Amino acid sequence: MTHTLFNPFKDLNFDEHFCFLSGALTNENMTVFPVWLMDHFKLGNERIEMMDKTKSYNYSDLKLPCSSEVKTAFEELDVKVEAAYKKGFEGMASLDQELLFQWTGRMVYGMLYYEMLYERDRLLRQGEDFEISVTLRKRFGYFHLMLQSLIEPISFVGKKPWSIAVFPLKYSADIFSYRNDAVNLMFSFGVNEFGFIACLQDNGVIGEKQKEILDKMEGHVLHPIQFEELYARFHYSDYILQYKPEYKIENQDNGIAIEVETAGKQPHFGFWDEDIYAQLLSNYWQVYGIEKEDILKFQMPPLSFLENPYTKDFINPESIDLPF
Repeated sequence: MTHTLFNPFKDLNFDEHFCFLSGALTNENMTVFPVWLMDHFKLGNERIEMMDKTKSYNYSDLKLPCSSEVKTAFEELDVKVEAAYKKGFEGMASLDQELLFQWTGRMVYGMLYYEMLYERDRLLRQGEDFEISVTLRKRFGYFHLMLQSLIEPISFVGKKPWSIAVFPLKYSADIFSYRNDAVNLMFSFGVNEFGFIACLQDNGVIGEKQKEILDKMEGHVLHPIQFEELYARFHYSDYILQYKPEYKIENQDNGIAIEVETAGKQPHFGFWDEDIYAQLLSNYWQVYGIEKEDILKFQMPPLSFLENPYTKDFINPESIDLPF
């Protein structure tokens, strides 16, 4: 990287007195999850688990050290997103995807930050040094740089570094569905009226892979079980994606330009294993009592609520007789 902006993954700097985004010295903090979102869904005292399931926090207790500048920038972003949220699908779909990247990126990075702290402290108790692989340092460093577009003159040239899909969704009132995969930089969010799925550093590759089903969905209001299946497709696609995103980063007179590198190794997906995918999907469908054995039956195509397995036609959400 040729830029000189703060990169906490260079020296694994996660000190509480340095702003998580700019690196400026600070004694202030902000919540990982937007206050308006926690208030609306009464999440403050709910628990959220870390990846290894041995540690959990109240949503409201998750906080990031930040400068006044960064805190103000995210507060202004929250105002825009909350206003769009109140307009439902149309409002959220009208938001610039860069804003959605920044808004979801705050929560994904916040959880990643806590994962780093947890791992650092765990190793410290064992008398070991805190290290992560060069590959992860580079990947997370790129993500952090892109998130700084909220406060720095950073532009994205050509192809965007993310896949973000926003779509109408039917839920019972006040239900909130949320998933955050910090290590794989993935996020999903679903409420009544809309849902969206974000792969924050795939260079749009997964969105392209799922374009056919996204096109078929257009004009329909998804049933929640379809939303879960769609996220499973994105998640498993990320798992089998054999591709390391690379970027051309240039310091220019008016800021930093980030461009997806298209030369060299092209995106490639590994073998789609229906058995592994069915296990993943069953985890998302367990609320409906659907097990892996129901998804994969002998001499039958895999169960799907998105596409008819024989004709590949999109399944009308209104035809699905399951609770929402």
